[in-house]
Amino acid sequence: MWLAGREGRLYARRGGHRRRAAGAGRRLTLRFTDRLVVTLAHLRLGVPHEALAVAFGVDRSTVTRAIGQVR
Repeated sequence: MWLAGREGRLYARRGGHRRRAAGAGRRLTLRFTDRLVVTLAHLRLGVPHEALAVAFGVDRSTVTRAIGQVR
C-alpha cells in the first residue's frame, strides 16, 4: 500500500511515466560466486579490500559493497 502511494507521488512529481524501466541500471560487476569468494577471503584469511580489488580487477569500493551484501 505504501509503495503504491509512493509511486503515485513520484508520478505526479515527474509529470508522467518513468523514463527508464525498473531494473535498467548498471549490472553488478562481481557475480554472486565472486562476491562469496571475496567475502570468504576477507573474513577467513584477512586479505585487505585493496588486495582483493586488484586481484578481481575492480575498485575497492566494489569489494567493500560486495562484502557488505554477502554478510
